[in-house]
Amino acid sequence: MVGSEPKAQTSQTRGTDNRPKMPGPDVLAGFSPADLKLLRRALVDPIEYIPNPVLESPDAERLLLRPLPRAAEGAGVSGVAAGNDDSGVHALLPEDETIPVALDHERFMFLRLNYLRRRLAQVLAQHRGRRLTAEAAREVIRWQRQIHELRNEIVQENMPLVLAMARRTRINGVDPADLISEGSLALLRAVNKFDCSRGYRFSTYACRAILKSFSRVATRTARRRGRFPTEFDPELEKSDFIERRRDAVEVNCVEELRTLLEEGVGQLTEVERQVIRARFALDQTSVDGRVKGKTLEEVGELIGVTKERVRQIQNKALEKLRVLLDEHVLA
Repeated sequence: MVGSEPKAQTSQTRGTDNRPKMPGPDVLAGFSPADLKLLRRALVDPIEYIPNPVLESPDAERLLLRPLPRAAEGAGVSGVAAGNDDSGVHALLPEDETIPVALDHERFMFLRLNYLRRRLAQVLAQHRGRRLTAEAAREVIRWQRQIHELRNEIVQENMPLVLAMARRTRINGVDPADLISEGSLALLRAVNKFDCSRGYRFSTYACRAILKSFSRVATRTARRRGRFPTEFDPELEKSDFIERRRDAVEVNCVEELRTLLEEGVGQLTEVERQVIRARFALDQTSVDGRVKGKTLEEVGELIGVTKERVRQIQNKALEKLRVLLDEHVLA
C-alpha cells in the first residue's frame, strides 16, 4: 500500500531576502534568452529534492550522471508484463499498450532527478542573499536545464497512463479534455514528490494521484453545475437596455423637434425650418422609423444656395433648437 507523501527537503525559505539574486547586467548580457528563462525559474521556484543515501555517496555523480540505461524492450513499468503491475494500470491499458519504464530504469531516473535538484540546491544555498557570479549562474543554468529535460522525459514516458485512465474513467458531465488536463498536472506533481526508495512503482503512486485529480474535477464540476444549471451563453449575458433607451430618447427628440418646427417656436426662419426638415428627413416616414436625410448639396439645389451656405444655415438653426431641446425635452 502506498504510504504518505515523502518529506522533501527545500533549499529556499519563504522570505525573498534569502534567495540568490540575479547577476549584474554585464553578466546577463552573455546569456541567451532561453538560458535567462532557466535562470529566472531556478531563482523563483523553490528547489525540492527527496533525500536518499545514494545521493550522499562519493560516487553519486559518476553513477547518476552517466548515460541513462534503457528500459527492457517490451517490459512494462515493473520490467515485466504490465499485467503484473500492482498499480492497477493493467486494468486500464489495452492489451497491446504498456508504460515503457522498467523498474531499474525508473529508479535510476528518479535518483538522477533528485541528485540534479540537490546539486542545484547546493549552488543556490552558497549564494543565498547575494548576486550570482557568472560561473555560478552558468552552473545554475546547467543543472536547471538537465532537471527540465529529465522531468520532461519522465512525464512523456508516463503520459499513456493519464490518457488511458481518462479514456476509461466515466464521469457524467465532465469533458475528457478536462480530465486529461488535470491528470497531466497530477502527473507533474507526482514526479516532483515520488520517492523511489519506498519500494513501490511510480505508476502506483501516479495512478492514485491522477484518480484524486479526477475526483476533484468531478466535485468542482458538480458544484459549478449546482450554481449554473445551464451552459454559459454570451447572448444571454448581453443586455440591450442602453441601446433601447438611446433609441427611445432619439425618437422622443425627433418628435419634439417636429412639434417645435410646426409650432414655429424658437424664432426659426422659414429657410432654416426648410433646411432642418430636409437634412434630417423630418417630413418623411418609414417602416422602421429610420430615413435618410438629404445631403448639403441636395439641400442647396433645393433652396438655390451653395452647400457651404446650407451648412451655415443648418448650424445656426441647430444652435437655436439645442437650447429649446435642453429646456423642454432633455431637462
